[in-house]
Amino acid sequence: MVVMARIFITGSSDGLGRAAAEQLMADGHQLVLHARNSERAEAVADLVARGAVVLTGDLGDLGEIRRLAEAANELGRFDSVIHNAGLGDGSSGPVLTVNVVAPYLLTALMERPGRLIYLSSGMHRDGDEAIVGADWGAAGGDYSSSKLAVAALAMAVARLWHEAASNAVDPGWVPTKMGGAGAPESFDNGISTQVWLAGADEAAAESGGYWKKLERQAPHPAVVDEVFQETLLAALAEHTGVALPR
Repeated sequence: MVVMARIFITGSSDGLGRAAAEQLMADGHQLVLHARNSERAEAVADLVARGAVVLTGDLGDLGEIRRLAEAANELGRFDSVIHNAGLGDGSSGPVLTVNVVAPYLLTALMERPGRLIYLSSGMHRDGDEAIVGADWGAAGGDYSSSKLAVAALAMAVARLWHEAASNAVDPGWVPTKMGGAGAPESFDNGISTQVWLAGADEAAAESGGYWKKLERQAPHPAVVDEVFQETLLAALAEHTGVALPR
């Protein structure tokens, strides 16, 4: 039997985020969605009509990330949070802020959920560990390195928060706005793992994994390197002025 969970998904006005929300709602869970602004929130009016709640906030802006965390906390503790929002390049905003700083700051500021899921990418294996010295607020940014960092963040949270389950997911190269219409992998496979980790009863025991298509994979060695994790956390704490609670 599946127990209804309260689940928050960032970047859920379209693409994989919206698809995951639709599936989780169909499975009987209560969803809180996120859109960059009120205009984009209109795209999920149909899901709101079915009982979902939508919060807005630009994840490229530190002040708006903080306000989003406050708004989420006003709704109460979530059972699961899926950090889905991401940018592929700097044409739509600061990649490192949206892909790494936002999930870090939301993790640090929101009431601690039972499960955390961070979307990474197979391209994280091409990332550069020198990202720990990056200008986190700069325009543009290296996508592969951002996904290396967010996977390491997921593993750090798994290591430090023993009462929570934290995992990273590679959704694959799927046909979204970022992936393009010619992407070779299944859209359904692109949401299967995060939907399972966020909502399935048996998935609550899983933590510290890097997943694709419901199977654990070996990530880049830096992802599970505690020294790299701690250096990353220190850099993000310095940039945001907020340390990850221990």
